[in-house]
Amino acid sequence: MKKIHSFHIPVMGIGFTIDTPLKVAQYGMDSVISLVDDILIEKLRKMYSEKFEKPYTEITDKIDDFRAKRITSYLNLVSDIAHEKFELLKNITIEKSDELLAYIQMLPNNSALKADFFKLTEKGFNASEIKKWANNNLKMGNIDVNIMTKVDKDNYIKNKKLANEYNDAHAALRGFANSKLNSSVVLSAGMNPRLYAYMSQFDDFYPDENGVFKKKIILKVSDYRSALIQGKFLAKKGLWVSEYRIESGLNCGGHAFATDGYLLGPVLAEFKENKEELRTSIQKLIHQELTNQKRILPKAQLNIDITAQGGVGTAEEHDFLIDEYNLDSVGWGSPFLLVPEATTVDDATLQKLSKATEKDLYLSDISPLGVPFNNLKNNTKDIEKEVLINKGRPGSSCPKKFVSLNKEFKEKGLCTASREYQHLKIKELDNLKLPLDEYNIKLNKITEKSCTCVGLGTSALLAYGLGTKKEGPGVSICPGPNMAYYSKVMSLENLVDHIYNRDNVIARTDRPNLFIKELFIYIDYLKNKLEESKANFNKKEEKYLTNFTNNMKAGVAYYQHLFYNAKNAFNEVKQVILNELESGETILKQISFEIEKLSKERATVLI
Repeated sequence: MKKIHSFHIPVMGIGFTIDTPLKVAQYGMDSVISLVDDILIEKLRKMYSEKFEKPYTEITDKIDDFRAKRITSYLNLVSDIAHEKFELLKNITIEKSDELLAYIQMLPNNSALKADFFKLTEKGFNASEIKKWANNNLKMGNIDVNIMTKVDKDNYIKNKKLANEYNDAHAALRGFANSKLNSSVVLSAGMNPRLYAYMSQFDDFYPDENGVFKKKIILKVSDYRSALIQGKFLAKKGLWVSEYRIESGLNCGGHAFATDGYLLGPVLAEFKENKEELRTSIQKLIHQELTNQKRILPKAQLNIDITAQGGVGTAEEHDFLIDEYNLDSVGWGSPFLLVPEATTVDDATLQKLSKATEKDLYLSDISPLGVPFNNLKNNTKDIEKEVLINKGRPGSSCPKKFVSLNKEFKEKGLCTASREYQHLKIKELDNLKLPLDEYNIKLNKITEKSCTCVGLGTSALLAYGLGTKKEGPGVSICPGPNMAYYSKVMSLENLVDHIYNRDNVIARTDRPNLFIKELFIYIDYLKNKLEESKANFNKKEEKYLTNFTNNMKAGVAYYQHLFYNAKNAFNEVKQVILNELESGETILKQISFEIEKLSKERATVLI
């Protein structure tokens, strides 16, 4: 069946969408649970078991394979409760029809289901007829999960290293694979060949003769080349990628995996142009591997979906992305953080988000993973971090250790936000006897790392009053730049109506087009990279910056052609967009000139 809605709710942080399917799946909306924090997951499983009177036996960390078992048990519980809610929604009576009507009302305007329902009820409300229709036609939203492939810490019992299958990402994958869910795993944060090879051990990831999968694979990527490489790698293991989820490199929430200047529009155009070639080339590989493994060969053609997310904020942008690039769905992330009916954010953080403007949202270096991270100024986790720095005890106590991946000082690994790592790193820095200014810059690089693997889950604990004795009360939050244009807490219906052009929840009139916003975020990123390179400008830096700038120039030229020729979209703001593109083009020419100047200066020094 075709998707019920043309949007999906991506994973957000660790805890913000941890139970989103229990809030929206009964309305046919797809959402994604993070599998990073099994400690948080176990607390939520206990809470929901009690709330819905389900049997609960604690899975302690003394139990063999506890991480995978916690994840499986939680996903099974979420599946059970979500299906029960969905069945109740369909099992209507004359007196009890609000949930079904909410489902129908929130459907897209052009929904065939909505039209069928209104046709069915135009002459009256026959509960038994509607119940039969609902059972035959309504669909629950997908309960998908996310695994950050590189967050795959080795695990130990005492000093004995466990087999790779007990690594964090491996255990999370096993937890999902062993669950009853019939849904997808979203693989993000790059390629992990060892994890991908491990996936091939689970039968649910293979198709039946009709090309149906019990469990599907979604790859989150930011460019076509990455999609092709990873898709082919998985196909050689007999694994099919059912969806390529394209995310803007910088105009998104959470970690920002910047491309080499490839902007979202040209990337989507490349996927549109090459979709069939991508599908057929990879299907050829998977058929060969399935034959080699003596597995079932699907009789039907294997299909792929192409979806996108990052920075979309209006119904016009939503519709344009779908129509122009033939997308199967568009992800709406950050705005849903202001929807308590969909996400889990504590009240204090909710109020901070609603008041946030552009100056409060910035691309930071706080992530222990060493990847740029979209951050909210003055979040309580960063305030907690500054207090520790001022006390002369920088760094977190590292209570969860999910990103203890740095092995500079310990084979077991340390988190770069931890007190132990920062103490050792500062000691190393002290021995260098650097000038004060240089020392302070390097010191700040060490201490600015924040304990996000705890902070991104704490909000859920605070929202549900589950206690934060181990974690502390500090909350990290990671909205994208688009959050600046949303200024109030919304109902689920409010935001869905906004997506489908039945309402407008953005009061400001100065919000830039998503493509323009991304362009100037990338320009700022490029400027910073250029500034950083000046101290040690070399051939490698020159090549990187030149390539980056040229890719952006090509992107601007693509947008100029796209918007100049757009007939049925953005007519009211077309000239503004074209003027901003011209401004961006001028800035990029100036950057090119500066790169050339630095190159000549370097050549002169070498002579």
